[in-house]
Amino acid sequence: MIFLTTLPLFWIMISASRGGHWGAWMPSSISAFEGTCVSIPCRFDFPDELRPAVVHGVWYFNSPYPKNYPPVVFKSRTQVVHESFQGRSRLLGDLGLRNCTLLLSSLSPELGGKYYFRGDLGGYNQYTFSEHSVLDIINTPNIVVPPEVVVGSEVEVSCMVPDNCPELRPELSWLGHEGLGEPSVLGRLREDEGTWVQVSLLHFVPTREANGHRLGCQASFPNTTLQFEGYASLDVKYPPVIVEMNASVEAIEGSHVSLLCGADSNPLPLLTWMRDGTVLREAVAESLFLDLEEVTPAEDGVYACLAENAYGQDNRTVGLSVMYAPRKPMVNGTMVAVEGEMVSILCSTQSNPDPILTIFKEKQILATVIYESELQLELPAVTPEDDGEYWCVAENQYGQRATTFNLSVEFAPLILLESHCAAARDTVQCLCVVKSNPEPSVAFELPSRNVTVNETEREFVYSERSGLLLTSILTLRGQAQAPPRVICTAHNLYGTKSLELPFQGAHRLMWAKIGPVGAVGAFAILIATVCYITQTRRKKNVTESPSFSAGDNPPVLFSSDFRISGAPEKYESERRLGSERRLLGLRGEPPELDLSYSHSDLGKRPTKDSYTLTEELAEYAEIRVK
Repeated sequence: MIFLTTLPLFWIMISASRGGHWGAWMPSSISAFEGTCVSIPCRFDFPDELRPAVVHGVWYFNSPYPKNYPPVVFKSRTQVVHESFQGRSRLLGDLGLRNCTLLLSSLSPELGGKYYFRGDLGGYNQYTFSEHSVLDIINTPNIVVPPEVVVGSEVEVSCMVPDNCPELRPELSWLGHEGLGEPSVLGRLREDEGTWVQVSLLHFVPTREANGHRLGCQASFPNTTLQFEGYASLDVKYPPVIVEMNASVEAIEGSHVSLLCGADSNPLPLLTWMRDGTVLREAVAESLFLDLEEVTPAEDGVYACLAENAYGQDNRTVGLSVMYAPRKPMVNGTMVAVEGEMVSILCSTQSNPDPILTIFKEKQILATVIYESELQLELPAVTPEDDGEYWCVAENQYGQRATTFNLSVEFAPLILLESHCAAARDTVQCLCVVKSNPEPSVAFELPSRNVTVNETEREFVYSERSGLLLTSILTLRGQAQAPPRVICTAHNLYGTKSLELPFQGAHRLMWAKIGPVGAVGAFAILIATVCYITQTRRKKNVTESPSFSAGDNPPVLFSSDFRISGAPEKYESERRLGSERRLLGLRGEPPELDLSYSHSDLGKRPTKDSYTLTEELAEYAEIRVK
């Protein structure tokens, strides 16, 4: 039986204190429920020779030194106290009889702390005692459970609450004890140092199911709404019982096999996996896996699991039969198809039992069969969207294997709608974005003078390849006041595509100002210059690389490794935008075609110094406008 033994040491100390010196005796700690009251027993003594006519006293909160101005809990001279204690503190003892017992009512959390008493005998005969009492404001009863509770053995659980309020006495009741036993109330007991507790006992014989059971105790005060509850979880010790284990296992040859043994016990058991008397693995845990890597027929047999702790043991066995998973699927080779053609893909494998075969692309299932060794995927007319990486996956209850393959779709060029021309100051830049496979050749045509600038003219055209996209930029520089017509033409072995690039920019306003006649004249001069530059280059046989694309088409891949599915073109639009931004200047502007010239340089190749029209041409243009 566990409870606090009643020892009247406090009152023994009081009777022995009449020795004629300064001293005080009170409980070092005391507790009470919030909203109730508490009586702090206190006795003090002083030298007999003082013989005061009247004895006064002061209770301080949290500090014994008046110079620190601690909150006054009680003061017999003036009855002036701190606002926190107004109407909540009074002296129960008679100071003349050296009894300084204090009563605190309507307790709230902020009243928890240290309480000091100071004796005042008049004049200089004042003394603050170092002895003090720590008040603990609580909200839950204290449930005491034995350190070891074993299944099948009777135990005693006690509920203890403070009973230090003379105005309110607690009543105890148990919660959640159904099926455990009937409680017995021991009654009110006195603790060391003069404090009191109410104690109730519960006797029962625990079972395995009682482990973790939540047991509660409730303290209530008659004629009030005050009610407090506390809970404790039972820790019942019991021997192991194996509750989780594989049934007979059929495993594929070369696969990973995991045998599981789980036991219910408290404390945790020592789990041991054994085969033919040999320990394979052991650990203290609720469950233990035995992992067999790349099993072979030699590992076929009976495996045993043993669970034991200080209170008992249990064991079970499981049989393992080795089979084999699907072999690596075979695909009828890497395919290259032209847009519109039919493509047939055959995926085959061997396994026991027959597998589920699935072909998918970017997590989308395209074809599947159940318990068949072959799967045919037919694409009646492939499109550029069918280009990419595919997976053929074979699986049965013993494992999974996969093979990846690529389908490359070739198609004629397609000029995307984001292609356009734009003007800034005296510069015109034309952007042509082409999607094709294989990579196309791109040329820019100025139809008014039948001038064509292609990728070999690196001073004027800059290109970059990203996946199936080829982005080319033509840069024209000069003071031509009319937006030129520019046609982008892309060509590969499957066809040719042309598009007149729409014009964007502020030059349309200037075009309106100079009028149609002046515009035709100015633009004719610009076109003549481009023609001259092109013809001059052809005479010099300047041969340069056809483009600045990122490289040849990537080879079609056939991988023997199964990879997690993904989307290789998932961020195509972001890459396209990034390529355009880099081409338009983030990596440096491409070389610009200078279309300006002076009157004296007509018919000659313009130089870097001839960036503006001469005064003669300016006057000529002004006359034409008028």
